Amino acid sequence: MSKRALIAVADGVEDLECVTLIDVLRRADVEVLVASIEERRMITCARGTRLTADAMLVDVLAQDFDLIVLPGGMPGAQHLADFEPLAERVRKQAKAGELFAGICAAPALALQSYGVLKQRRMTCYPAFSDRLSGCTFVDEAVVVDGNCITSQGPGTALAFALTLVEQLVGRGTRNEVAKAMLV
Repeated sequence: MSKRALIAVADGVEDLECVTLIDVLRRADVEVLVASIEERRMITCARGTRLTADAMLVDVLAQDFDLIVLPGGMPGAQHLADFEPLAERVRKQAKAGELFAGICAAPALALQSYGVLKQRRMTCYPAFSDRLSGCTFVDEAVVVDGNCITSQGPGTALAFALTLVEQLVGRGTRNEVAKAMLV
């Protein structure tokens, strides 16, 4: 049975992070559903890349996912932080012990505001670390704390995506995907 991952997107999310997450997870045979919080499926990333989401987020919130991941980028991460239906779904995911993740500004803006980082070790884009409370910022590329995985930014997107693969389907698949990508 294939693992399922939800990637929530909004106008202004980081291009490199989005595309890397989608690509690497799909290389690992993870079923990836890209869902827009906007009123349309087409979004424009922070650097101008246009992506067409697979679905509208509100239409898939009741579905089960093994992982929910939030890309960063500005103002995209703030849009994700402000979207209450996503906040509720991530809280449910965290409470159920299922994997949730964020990269760049998303941990500090979205995951922090959702209340799912309490007492956790985590990382984010370092310039956003001053916005954190109730958790411990770790200056590392990727941090795994239980069912929460966080990463620092565009330059760590590949390591982050490979860590998500490992958490979802195991170290062997991570190594296979990394080797095929010459990582």
